[in-house]
Amino acid sequence: MAWYDKFLTNLPEVAHPTQKKLAFKQKLTWTLTVLIIYFVLGLIPVFGASEETRLQLEFMSIVLGAEFGSIISLGIGPIVTASIILQLLNGSGLFKFDLTTPDGKKRFQGFQKLLSVFFIILESFIYVNLGGISPEPGVSSSLLVFQLFLGGLMIMFMDEVVSKWGFGSGISLFIAAGVSKSIVIQLFSPLKEQGQYAVGKVWQIFQSFLNLDSAAAGLALGAILATIAVFAFVVFVQAMKVEIPLSFGRIRGHGIRWPLNFLYTSNIPVILVAALLANIQLMANLITGSAETGIAAWVRAPNLLNSVITGTLSGLQLAQGAVYLLLMVGGSVLFSWFWVQTSGLDARSQAKQIMASGLSIPGFRKDQRVLERLLQRYIGPLTIMGGIAIGLLAGVADLTGAIGSGTGILLTVMIVYRLYEEIAKQHMYDMNPMMRKFMGG
Repeated sequence: MAWYDKFLTNLPEVAHPTQKKLAFKQKLTWTLTVLIIYFVLGLIPVFGASEETRLQLEFMSIVLGAEFGSIISLGIGPIVTASIILQLLNGSGLFKFDLTTPDGKKRFQGFQKLLSVFFIILESFIYVNLGGISPEPGVSSSLLVFQLFLGGLMIMFMDEVVSKWGFGSGISLFIAAGVSKSIVIQLFSPLKEQGQYAVGKVWQIFQSFLNLDSAAAGLALGAILATIAVFAFVVFVQAMKVEIPLSFGRIRGHGIRWPLNFLYTSNIPVILVAALLANIQLMANLITGSAETGIAAWVRAPNLLNSVITGTLSGLQLAQGAVYLLLMVGGSVLFSWFWVQTSGLDARSQAKQIMASGLSIPGFRKDQRVLERLLQRYIGPLTIMGGIAIGLLAGVADLTGAIGSGTGILLTVMIVYRLYEEIAKQHMYDMNPMMRKFMGG
């Protein structure tokens, strides 16, 4: 064992449940508790921060699951950034982790936690010292950094609580919560932020009709229709899957179907790409003070639908849209491949899991190598095609200016869908004694 292994495996962490399987009510209670705490933390402002700086980075809050100006202004940014770097290092072979062994997984998780803490500290300093959240006159910047650091640690441990004691993961839960809140506000809020129209698109439609303002009505209606279209298409793509028939070796005539979703790596690649682009925009905005020029303008999605409706579409916007789409698709494919290799979704790990469950493919020899080769025929193409599809879907959705951002809607729909599947599975496990016995409960 290397000298650093003992340190990595003894880092503070949320304890695993003592029971092998938690009951449905316990998981639901922990998930809802963490969600409530997350919303409460988002309402607590950073003490000593000047009011005028709190809204500068508001456009990034959805992707990072953050509430800028609050003590959770960092959101999931440090955690996702640490995950991206470790995946790149592991995938390139520069820093190899053996994720097929328990020790290798613990080492990987230890490095990820250590790297997350490093980025929490680093981003706290960057936010404060580059003016993202500036202190009021007479207030020490160290006080603001300390508050952001505490908020970042709380998000990190809340993510662990949900992952071990609740449904899904904290990262996904915080993104879905932030996007859902943003959609409700942008649809139904009657408050006025700027100009004569309310923030909510529904109210804007009524007000623009009363004012005979067809352009404003078209913009609001276009945003609503784009949002509905993105929702419907994501639900349709999410349901696409390939099912491999498997049979129980000891029980003739009985079997199950092993599903391989078209979006094989789910929403993980988009979370990683979106967070990476968000961090680039964030750094560029803090350094230059503008999100409309330089590199920040080329890694964010222009609202092409808005420009088409208003007749202001330009060649520069089309070029920016093409670059953004290319980044989303290329990044999603890259992170899809890395995620499959590091999360146990590769053909070898899946074949091992199937064999351990006593299952086999009818008509094929019961050999892990045979099963692995067969699975690779599906998993390889699904990883690439799924990455392209989810990147293209997220990019196009962002370019339409959908409410809550196209990427945010895509992530939320997929997160809620996965959460529903996990809740349904847990409910079936609790209600069916035979299923509990089969799963080793």
